[in-house]
Amino acid sequence: MTAKLCKLFVGGLNVETTEDGLRKYFEQFGALSDCVVVMNQQLGRSRCFGFITYSTPEEADAAMAAKPHVVEGNNVELKRAIAREDANNPDILANVKKIFVGGVKDHIEADNLTEYFSQFGVVEKAEIISDKQTGRKRGFGFVFFEDTDSATKAVLTKYHTINGNKVEVKKALTKQEMSTGGRGGRGRGRGMQNYGGGRGVGGSVGQHGTRLLEFLDLKKKKNNFVTKYFLEKCHELFW
Repeated sequence: MTAKLCKLFVGGLNVETTEDGLRKYFEQFGALSDCVVVMNQQLGRSRCFGFITYSTPEEADAAMAAKPHVVEGNNVELKRAIAREDANNPDILANVKKIFVGGVKDHIEADNLTEYFSQFGVVEKAEIISDKQTGRKRGFGFVFFEDTDSATKAVLTKYHTINGNKVEVKKALTKQEMSTGGRGGRGRGRGMQNYGGGRGVGGSVGQHGTRLLEFLDLKKKKNNFVTKYFLEKCHELFW
């Protein structure tokens, strides 16, 4: 679990920013064990996003708390790196402060949830749902965090053990959020084997934006042709 909390996605980088430049900026918040700017191997240029890994979760938290970040003139997006298998999972990607806790046994109280999940951030409240008629616990509850990053940190690990009780956690979504898949802007890149930035409100240049920038940089032809091709490419990428 600790390793997952140390890795962050950085989107919207200046195309000229190198790994040394990225490292130099983010080392002010702690020691980096890894730093990568993802490259387009065919063009030999940055894809405008990368990943940084801190030595401890506390250092990663410090970087997250210091947002917004400006790296070599660009306002960049910093968020938790999401494993590739979870890149389209709204239970992790939704930009919400509330998480669902399932499989809660009768001996677990709301205070136990608050105490346990406080390791991920400030908990505003926790509740265990009971049947309104019988008063019996229904085996699940909710935890409300002060910020969305704390909720994301908690759900990066699917199963947790609280007082000997193994529970499952995921983002608590409204019906509307469930129907839209919890999507916001795209921030996941294709250049890393196991991780992406996930999707969140706001987004960054990301995979498709970078491809469009590369296209426009290369297709220096007549305006009418560029406009036509640009519209076709937008339709292909985003719909």
